[in-house]
Amino acid sequence: MRPRLPATKLKPAAAPPRRPPPPPPATARALSTAAPPSDACHLQQQQLDDHIARGDLTRARHLFDRMRDPDARAYNALIRDYSWRGPAHAAGALALYAAMLHDARCPPNKYTFPFVLKACSALQDLRAGRAIHRHAARAGLHADLFVCTALIDLYMKCARFGPAAAVFHAMPARDAVAWNAMLAGYALHGMYHHALECLLRMQEGCASLRPNASTLVALLPLLAQQSALCQGKSVHAYSIRASLHDKDGVLVGTALLDMYAKCGELLYARRVFEAMPMRNDVTWSAIIGGFVVCGRMTGAFGLFKDMLAQGLGFLSPTSVASALRACASLADLHIGKQLHVLLAKSGLHSDLTAGNSLLSMYAKAGLIDEATALFDEMAAKDTVSYSALVSGYVQNGMADAAFLVFRKMQACNVQPDVATMVSLIPACAHLAALQHGKCSHGSVIVRGMAPETSICNALMDMYAKCGRIDLSRQIFDVMPARDIVSWNTMIAGYGIHGLGKEATALFLDMKNHACEPDGVTFICLISACSHSGLVTEGKRWFHMMAQKYGITPRMEHYISMVDLLARGGFLDEAYQFIQTMPMKADVRVWGALLAACRVHKNIDLGKQVARMIQKLGPEGTGNFVLLSNIFSAAGRFDEAAEVRIIQKEKGFNKSPGCSWIEINGSLHAFIGGDRSHPRSPEIYQELDNILVDINKLGYQADTSFVLQDLEEEEKEKALLYHSEKLAIAFGVLTLSEDKTIFVTKNLRVCGDCHTVIKYMSLVRRRDIIVRDANRFHHFKNGQCSCGDFW
Repeated sequence: MRPRLPATKLKPAAAPPRRPPPPPPATARALSTAAPPSDACHLQQQQLDDHIARGDLTRARHLFDRMRDPDARAYNALIRDYSWRGPAHAAGALALYAAMLHDARCPPNKYTFPFVLKACSALQDLRAGRAIHRHAARAGLHADLFVCTALIDLYMKCARFGPAAAVFHAMPARDAVAWNAMLAGYALHGMYHHALECLLRMQEGCASLRPNASTLVALLPLLAQQSALCQGKSVHAYSIRASLHDKDGVLVGTALLDMYAKCGELLYARRVFEAMPMRNDVTWSAIIGGFVVCGRMTGAFGLFKDMLAQGLGFLSPTSVASALRACASLADLHIGKQLHVLLAKSGLHSDLTAGNSLLSMYAKAGLIDEATALFDEMAAKDTVSYSALVSGYVQNGMADAAFLVFRKMQACNVQPDVATMVSLIPACAHLAALQHGKCSHGSVIVRGMAPETSICNALMDMYAKCGRIDLSRQIFDVMPARDIVSWNTMIAGYGIHGLGKEATALFLDMKNHACEPDGVTFICLISACSHSGLVTEGKRWFHMMAQKYGITPRMEHYISMVDLLARGGFLDEAYQFIQTMPMKADVRVWGALLAACRVHKNIDLGKQVARMIQKLGPEGTGNFVLLSNIFSAAGRFDEAAEVRIIQKEKGFNKSPGCSWIEINGSLHAFIGGDRSHPRSPEIYQELDNILVDINKLGYQADTSFVLQDLEEEEKEKALLYHSEKLAIAFGVLTLSEDKTIFVTKNLRVCGDCHTVIKYMSLVRRRDIIVRDANRFHHFKNGQCSCGDFW
């Protein structure tokens, strides 16, 4: 009995269309007279081959279905064509193979099995592949060179290294293709040492076997992945000695320049590119993509223009995707939109890769409406499409919309990948939505993504920004591999919680783990010292950064140092530090000093700094607000009003103070004086009761933080109903006494609110955590972790 494949994986082909009724006798006699039946079959086979050669699979299948008695050659020709067309058509090859098993006149032969196994490889259908392996063994073809090579390819692509090695070692003879199948499989799964060992054994096993172009093309991407530049150069030298540039110049040259580019050696990549006598669209895509990966965006555009100058024949979705990445990096929307038009004119606008790149460009540029419209227009969407939109929403502060897209992604049965979750988890951090963050954490565990370093880094950042620095440290301690981002994230987390000593201890521990700090590390470290009042330590690390670690300070380091000195009350020293900077201080540096002038009520220096900022031009709403507040605090309301007028004229709108709290997975937001919440009467009554209690303990409203020209009584009332106080009062009403009240505010907590919250933690005996625009405040028993230093 002929063996059958499992019905669950390979279904028999659909019943062929009903055969036409036999012709009348006269017609039959005419056909038989014109050509014998064997000639008719030969003619149909020739027509079938012609359709396949022209790439017309639809007509080829239609002709096959009309053949009365297709033979093995016909089956094999069509199975081969299906399998060579990739995953989209591979299922057709398996269906034909299943039909062939039921056709007793033409059983599968040694040509059938390699083709159908190729289809299994394309689909990574291990179950069907194992069944076909058994069929080949029963047919006595288990040692056939081509069948074995196809089996090795299948098992390696499905990461079944044991069965692949077993087939390989059982082969009575092996050619270069079999060795390449093993090596390519190891390279596919990043098994660097196994691949190199296979390459060495290939040359030792038989004197006549030498690596060929396919060997190098399989090996070079792995070398690029491992940044193994020395080995890559050796491969390059071998290709020259073996004259592989002459035989397979485009393939080998493209792989070489791609390797050099990904190893950061653009000069070598460009030399290989220019020495190539022939190039194809993959070559151009590789060199343009290499420049983008190395951050040479202008050079990438130049190459893209050179490519277009040679005709649109080289234009491909990959090259356009690289050019669009350059547009997003350079924020050059004008060229990006021109590329969008070019895609439409060239007919590539419907390509998924090109569409995803356009989507990413618009999202990164902050054009969320355009990104959303493009997303809605895309006929096909994949994980990358959803990830790009989620990332765009999060980067533009639209965390709620990011969650909606993620839910839509799940509803459409599109599985998120690591990139999706790395984009989504920061949305939880942005909203300080701890329950959502924990759900995301559970999701990555279920999907097996938890060990990924990028996932761990995102989770650490999320927990730190949701007030659970203890959970951040737990993840840091157990993560299987750490990179510099991991260390920086943890140090920054300690910093925003005012745990400067812990941040310093962690920095010192980096040396024990052979991890060298970078410029970002010192920004995080100095900022942590700033938030903890460790002025002397912060100054020491700033000087050691250049002296011991050889890192040249950037503008961001000087901003951190000015913030450190100014927060500590050393305003004059901060001013002198700015004067001695080796570069001209920008608005951000002066803004850090201006903020401290407001906190320490140094009006004279504040006016001097304000004049500097006015000369440079305030770059954002924050500096306008600071200027206005300094004038208001000095009672100069006319000048404060003038600043606000200029602010509006320049299009900078001040965001109203907003605070929110998460209760049972739902976010409740409040604005100062807001009465829209369903429980507003209870909230305001609770605040009034709290005010009575804290007045008994000696609280007096600090009306200097009301910057409007109001009567004193009106100022006190305005202070009482600030958004963070409303959110905390709601937390007192809704959360049990053993629960910590965690509130997030979009702006800096004012001094009066800070005092009131300390009293609230005392009179209501509650632990309260407030995350403002600068840092975290942990309130307990009338004290704050910041030590009144923020």
